[in-house]
Amino acid sequence: MGEIILLKRFSFSVLFILMLGAVLAACSDDSEEASSETGGGEEGETTISFIHWRGEDTDSFNKIIENFEAEYPDINVNMSAFPSDQYESTLQTKLKNGASGDVFAMFPGVQFETITGAGLAADISGEEFVSRFIDQYISVGEADGAQYGLPLQLVFNIPVYNKTMFDEYGLEPPKDWEGFLEVNKTLKENGVEYPIVFPAADNGQGQFMNPMMMNNELDEEIWVKVQEGERKVTEDWWVKTLEQIKELNDNGYFGQDALGITQDASGTIFAQEKAGMLAMGSYMMAQVHDQNPDMEMGLLAPITTSEEDMVFEGIHTTTFMLSVNEESDKKEEAKKFIEFLTRPESASIYANDTGQMLTLEDVNYESEVLKAQEPWTQKNTRFQPRYTITNGQVQDAVLGSIDSVLTGVEPAEAAEQAQQIIDQSL
Repeated sequence: MGEIILLKRFSFSVLFILMLGAVLAACSDDSEEASSETGGGEEGETTISFIHWRGEDTDSFNKIIENFEAEYPDINVNMSAFPSDQYESTLQTKLKNGASGDVFAMFPGVQFETITGAGLAADISGEEFVSRFIDQYISVGEADGAQYGLPLQLVFNIPVYNKTMFDEYGLEPPKDWEGFLEVNKTLKENGVEYPIVFPAADNGQGQFMNPMMMNNELDEEIWVKVQEGERKVTEDWWVKTLEQIKELNDNGYFGQDALGITQDASGTIFAQEKAGMLAMGSYMMAQVHDQNPDMEMGLLAPITTSEEDMVFEGIHTTTFMLSVNEESDKKEEAKKFIEFLTRPESASIYANDTGQMLTLEDVNYESEVLKAQEPWTQKNTRFQPRYTITNGQVQDAVLGSIDSVLTGVEPAEAAEQAQQIIDQSL
């Protein structure tokens, strides 16, 4: 009798477990199907992921996204912005399997090579919105005859200067190396704490190296040749660049401990008028203007040669390349979003909100920050040399040689150490 009761209890237990499992499985199937169909929104809606590194542009993008969702009520846009260093190191992982980044932005250079090499950027060559971009600025997003990225931003990677302060001390943007040293000396003698604030703690080397070397080595394929072993950083052009950076540092023109200053801190120092120049680029001008709207700013490039030997007046970069994830199952919706972002009315909102020059036709620039940059579109500027380095180890070695000089290593020795690393990477 006890055995019969035990058997019945066992049967009922098994039956209950089987019924519970069936119910849970049905709920799970329904949930997964709904998530797949709606993309996380209401029934019949799709949600696309838009990822990038410019958190400071979030408010402007939110305006444009609101307008986009009003025109396309069946498409929601989920935007995420990450710190630039994290974004550079993790983008490939984020894109795999279409998990995020239906629309994503990427840097030219190493990141572009990595993402396109992994087959994670879709070919958007045939899309109508490609024709809205100025031809000369979009080649950086091409590979093997296909367009994988459309650089939205036109940046001038040359120091920003405090025009108000320059006027006070009777200074003009210098035209040669001796003039650049004299400007720094005058600022220092007048008690300016940082004649040129140089944020070498995170991003400064990769920016400041460009105008410093642009006339020391005129070959625009120089870094390609270094990567292929045809040229070396132990040659005069790079050693001279390191010597000139050392000269600025040894004279105290970078202030105290450039290796301890971050990009954000440098912007604040400059906005507080503790510096005459900011060794970054035009992309910092809007941030500075927000902190100090009374400061009048301009752009200048250190000319490291005589005026007669100068060829390039400055550096430009086309960056923030808009791309579609090849592994996304929402490519059509992603393309609609890029089409909307690149319309003149959307582009004008973004440009004037963020203080960014763009690579698009028919943008209406209204802000003071942008009007200060416009003259540079007519100057003889060179594409940022650092972004022609596509080997991460080579890039680290080059930037590391600048760090070495800032810590007291002689330029020739720093260049030799860098070349040893480059040789190993090849």
